[in-house]
Amino acid sequence: MKVADQVSEAITQNEILSQPHCWEECFRRLDADGQLERVATRLPKDAEYLFIGCGSSYYISQAAAASWEIITGTRAWAIPASELLLFPDLVLNESTKCQPVLVSRSGHSSEVVRAAQYLEKVRKIRTLAISCSQHHPLDEASSATIYLLPADEKSVVMTRSFTSMLLGLQALAACFAERKELAEALRTTPTAAQPVLDGVNPTIQEFVAARTFADYVFLGQGPLFGIASEGQLKIKEMSCSYAQVFHTMEFRHGPKAIVGPETLITFLLSEAGYASEREVLEEIKGLGATTLVITNRADDAVRRQADLLVELKLEVPESVRLAAYLPPLQLLGLYTGLKKGYDIDRPRNLSRAVILAQ
Repeated sequence: MKVADQVSEAITQNEILSQPHCWEECFRRLDADGQLERVATRLPKDAEYLFIGCGSSYYISQAAAASWEIITGTRAWAIPASELLLFPDLVLNESTKCQPVLVSRSGHSSEVVRAAQYLEKVRKIRTLAISCSQHHPLDEASSATIYLLPADEKSVVMTRSFTSMLLGLQALAACFAERKELAEALRTTPTAAQPVLDGVNPTIQEFVAARTFADYVFLGQGPLFGIASEGQLKIKEMSCSYAQVFHTMEFRHGPKAIVGPETLITFLLSEAGYASEREVLEEIKGLGATTLVITNRADDAVRRQADLLVELKLEVPESVRLAAYLPPLQLLGLYTGLKKGYDIDRPRNLSRAVILAQ
């Protein structure tokens, strides 16, 4: 079977390409039923926010925590659910008020559900969940849930559910902080991102078809580190390729030993750290790496160092454009997997949710 034929049959590809429409529908429903306003009015102003998830949902939590702190000015951080379950006293401080936010596409991931149960029943802390489905164990365990039902997927690998839940949490932050300009900016994202996705889809496909890599590295700083983490997971899940993630500046401190033309280094360039991150790009390109760069707008120096450049060109603040970085990374995983002959819709060893024995 040719790659083109496989692509036409891939549910996962359709879900990746459906994202702008999905985001628009999620915002429409959130606005119609007033979910965000109801939840935001009940959230504490004097708490630190703890975002909890597993796998992709943990990486959503990383990006959401960074966004929450930037948008609201309230301290926020992210942890895997297992960290809370195994080392709760390292996570929870009795002297600090905490508002947990639990992230799960299905609401069935055992560790996330157990984290909610532990927080509610043992620690007596009210929790908020966000999910793409209803009537699940996380619903029952949490005090409140935000639903993004249009974002649910048939595929095993999370794509549009990731970006939709991230946008939903960013919209909640804007509502909580009464940042109307950011709330409005978020709602322009679907329309603005559609032409970017339309253009990058064939570009990524051609790039993958023309090159073969032994290693994949994803680099990002600040709010983009969670996005880079999700990028390395997509290439692993969909193509069973070896991939790593680092903070951009940290890659200089030892990991750059692996650099060569057979290593694809993906740089997610931020606006706030652009100059410093560009220096790393120039250094790594000088060592012989193949480079993929995703940024909102590139200067000539970045253009010279990028083997493939994706410019988002979104007219919104950096804090609310994170989701737009994901589709090119998802497509990189998709087309690499198809090139290697994998069934993208049924990745080996994986299921939609990790459900553990009682």
